[in-house]
Amino acid sequence: MTIGLVWAQAANGVIGAGGSLPWHLPEDLARFKALTLGSAVVMGRATWDSLPVAVRPLPGRRNVVLSRRPDWVAPGAEVAGSWREARRLLAGVDVWVIGGASVYREALPDADLVVVTELAEEYAGDTVAPELGPAWRVRDRDPEHGWHSSRSGLAHRVVTYVPVVPHHPV
Repeated sequence: MTIGLVWAQAANGVIGAGGSLPWHLPEDLARFKALTLGSAVVMGRATWDSLPVAVRPLPGRRNVVLSRRPDWVAPGAEVAGSWREARRLLAGVDVWVIGGASVYREALPDADLVVVTELAEEYAGDTVAPELGPAWRVRDRDPEHGWHSSRSGLAHRVVTYVPVVPHHPV
């Protein structure tokens, strides 16, 4: 079982604005799909709501949505009341946490890796990525030096982080 977190962030740490991404980066969407297919994805209710109805639940993945409201329903997905409950529900399954910021912060101590698409530009927004801090180190960077150029014109790179001290999820 692996627990991974995946997000894209602007140079100033912004990951969202008004419940959506403030940029269009088709290469990142394709990478996200390839990375998460066949795994479980865990997200908060606001992230679920931000997904286009046509792709809810995300196909080819077991979708778990966190909500504190016990009567809330996410058609096609499972609902858990907390990150801990989702972990119990998904014991033995590879998991990708896909947002939002509070879910990332809650799951970070349990994560085995974090995959971040970094954009070279800053964006205005109301949601920022959690800071990884000294407990994390860069495992690899794509490209190793410089930036990719997106079809949409955005400079970006993908950085994979792992814990300095590996742990084994319970």
